[in-house]
Amino acid sequence: MKNDNSRLVYSTETGRIKEEAAAPQREKGDGIVRIQRQTKGRKGKGVCLVTGLDMTDTELKLVAADLKKVCGCGGSVKDGVVEIQGDKRDQIKAYLEKKGHTVKLAGG
Repeated sequence: MKNDNSRLVYSTETGRIKEEAAAPQREKGDGIVRIQRQTKGRKGKGVCLVTGLDMTDTELKLVAADLKKVCGCGGSVKDGVVEIQGDKRDQIKAYLEKKGHTVKLAGG
């Protein structure tokens, strides 16, 4: 039986060895940005979820900031998904298509 707890945490030559945490890998999309309206778990308040943008977190935050300015509402970025408050799917779609993305309205 092999023990999997055999990682090196201290060396007398170099001192404490810090374990480097790998950045979480997101799965690659199919190149289509999807905009979905969701109210589940939000006490009836609707938000638009923008998924499928293959960008880093800092780039996503910049896109979210631009979308919030265009829509005139709040929002955030969580786990690679841009959340915009309210039902602003048409405004979001127009903005992203202007930026050169292929956009689909997903869900009901």
